[in-house]
Amino acid sequence: MLHAFDLHRPQPLGEAGALLAGRPDAALYAGGTELLLLMKAGLVRPAHVIDVKRIPDLGGLLASDGTLAIGATVTHRALERSALVRARWPLVAGVANHVANVRVRNVGTVGGNLAFADPHSDLATLFLLFDAAVRLVTATGARELPLAEFVRGPYETARRPDEILAGVRLRAWLPRTVGVYVKFGLHERPTLGLALAVTLDEADRVVTARLAVGCVSSRPHRVPEAERALVGHRLTTLGEALDDCGALAAAAVDPVSDLHGSGDYKRELTRVFTRRALGVVLARAKGQPLDVRYPHAVVV
Repeated sequence: MLHAFDLHRPQPLGEAGALLAGRPDAALYAGGTELLLLMKAGLVRPAHVIDVKRIPDLGGLLASDGTLAIGATVTHRALERSALVRARWPLVAGVANHVANVRVRNVGTVGGNLAFADPHSDLATLFLLFDAAVRLVTATGARELPLAEFVRGPYETARRPDEILAGVRLRAWLPRTVGVYVKFGLHERPTLGLALAVTLDEADRVVTARLAVGCVSSRPHRVPEAERALVGHRLTTLGEALDDCGALAAAAVDPVSDLHGSGDYKRELTRVFTRRALGVVLARAKGQPLDVRYPHAVVV
């Protein structure tokens, strides 16, 4: 049962900022897929709930100047079904299609997902490959913060009490970039989320590589050691980096033992699936058909 609270439904974003600034005990509500569960369990008892899902400024989905701006109240379902995103950002649409289940995707929002900072978030892991930055708005101003700095730990972000997460911006990949997202899990939330992308030059040499690991550590993070190990390889030699890349990724994580598995188990998962992800990227870069099926895993 929910305890009593005052519900506010502002329309302009500025009005929402003013409401939040004057009510430090308020909670922001959009999809409510996480908030309502916490409130029903009595773990969160806000005196005020500010419903932001009707604010027009938070519902946009716009691509311009090589970036994709996703409003905070855009649902996972809208993201996966957007013709714009499917055409120009297919990996983003593909991963959104595998967030939780269709019921959650219909109401859950991108902003709520990032603001909740669940360490098992697919989007937070994937977005690190796109140099994502979040926009935080108050009644008096706004600031932009890299997603890597915004998420500080499990259910902890750099958002100040008077700030509203208004949206997230992704940078487009360079031409000839090939990517993959792999998630593995036996429970509702994944045990491992891993995103990998490599960019090739005209000589089929890797000029940049990006690898992000989520769910395993306390927060999703890039693995620069493994990324550097891939740079300079040609497509013909990229397969030789499988073992080194997997080992470097496994060494870089700080796994948390929980119901999803022990720390050692998660470290081994990281090693194995880094190798598998690189194998998928290699095949895709060569234009080879690949029907990848791993038990309890999804490959996007």
